[in-house]
Amino acid sequence: MPKRVKFFDTTLRDGEQTPKVSFSLREKLEVAKRLAALRVDVIEAGFAAASEGDFKAVSAIARQTRGCVIASLARALPADVKKAWEALREAESPRIHIVIATSELHMKHKLQMTPQEVLERAVASVRLAKSFCHDVQFSPEDASRSDRRFLLRVLEEIIAAGATVVNITDTVGYAVPAEFADLIRHIRENVPNIGQAEISVHCHNDLGLAVANTLAAVGAGAVQIECTVNGLGERAGNASLEELVMGLNTRAGYYQAEHNIDSTKLFRLSRLLSNYTGVEVPPNKPVVGENIFLHGSGIHQHGVLAEPSTYEIISPESIGFVRGDSIVLGRLSGRHAFAEKLKEAGYHLDEQKLADCFAKFKQLCERKKDITVKDIGILVEGVLTEIPPSVDLDSYQILSSSHSSSTATVSLLRDGVARQEAALGDGPVDAAYHAIDRILGMELSLESYGLKAITEGKDALGEVTVRVRHKDSVYLGRGVSTDIIEASIFAYVSAVNRVLYDLASAGNSKLQPSS
Repeated sequence: MPKRVKFFDTTLRDGEQTPKVSFSLREKLEVAKRLAALRVDVIEAGFAAASEGDFKAVSAIARQTRGCVIASLARALPADVKKAWEALREAESPRIHIVIATSELHMKHKLQMTPQEVLERAVASVRLAKSFCHDVQFSPEDASRSDRRFLLRVLEEIIAAGATVVNITDTVGYAVPAEFADLIRHIRENVPNIGQAEISVHCHNDLGLAVANTLAAVGAGAVQIECTVNGLGERAGNASLEELVMGLNTRAGYYQAEHNIDSTKLFRLSRLLSNYTGVEVPPNKPVVGENIFLHGSGIHQHGVLAEPSTYEIISPESIGFVRGDSIVLGRLSGRHAFAEKLKEAGYHLDEQKLADCFAKFKQLCERKKDITVKDIGILVEGVLTEIPPSVDLDSYQILSSSHSSSTATVSLLRDGVARQEAALGDGPVDAAYHAIDRILGMELSLESYGLKAITEGKDALGEVTVRVRHKDSVYLGRGVSTDIIEASIFAYVSAVNRVLYDLASAGNSKLQPSS
């Protein structure tokens, strides 16, 4: 009989450790909602003891998310374990996830502890966690570089202490598939009480082998796999959720493993995470990259036209991808036709979101003659991921030449009141950003700016992504328009709205004056 493989998603914990990535509470709740709809088995909501923000996020996800296990990471410390339980206590199915390193390298140089001290702390932490909830996961960090005899001893004793899941980690992506599969088999055969716990694996991608190592572990008997959307995570990231799902689906006869994931939601979830993080999905990325269903070779094109499976081992429909090169709507299209196209593309919106999308569609029609499926997807995802705006762009005017500084005059609306400022800058975008800073009276610094075309043709949509720092926090903003200067202003205003949203959530809705 096929075995059941569980998906443990750690996008909100390990994925947030991606350099320059940070989720707001609202974004974490939306990601958790989407992951639950995807039907993952476990959501690691965060590391409750890391900060007050992490604690609030884990608590909120635990309260509001149903249908899956909610986990919080904890170091093998009493304070961490207690904090994790405090955050998880309202979860429908809580899990405390304890981690401590077991490799000689980590124990000696990072922990400065003896193996016996590590063992005692691991067992004590599992016992403490077990006093709070039944479901306790234990991860021996850097397991793939640990002494096998010591690793087996640790696993046996923490299972005896009550661990329900043992998570074998390839923390630095050091393992290779055959070796990692052998480690899983060795554990199954040599830990006497291994039948009392599930074997999980957590693989990093430093050598590009995270997915291969994870699938090899499934073949060797692992029944839970840890992963992140788009492979987000420390350094080169983690095993990619979407690649694991489609690997198991496509090679079902080989792995003989069933799972509960709804693969038709993968593509949209991938794009949501890209929007929230600002980490672009490479066009050649497996499963969800833009090129996955494009064929440049004439031989390939002929084969696909004759029979798609000649060169496409997964279908667009299986991941929720809609080919975006067909013209579907124009400026004369009405709301009903627009709504029907959204449904065909897999979007089911409430009346308010539909109204917002239709309004933006009409604005786009003024600039773009024909609207494609791809245009609609970008438009809708933008509406679904935006926060309620505190300020809106009213108007702007740019004066720029090759022989002098640029001048921008920008007007923003706040609470229905327009305020206008002008500023000089090194180019039109810089000038516009200075004008916005003057209007808001805020100390903001631009950390990064990116521009790309996201559709084709002379009237292509341009997307600008910015990271803006306010005090100790960095906020992502995105803007889309056929005009790159307007897209740049939209992106900056988007980031500003995230700043204002956080200030309001913290009980400080006033604009922060410049010092």
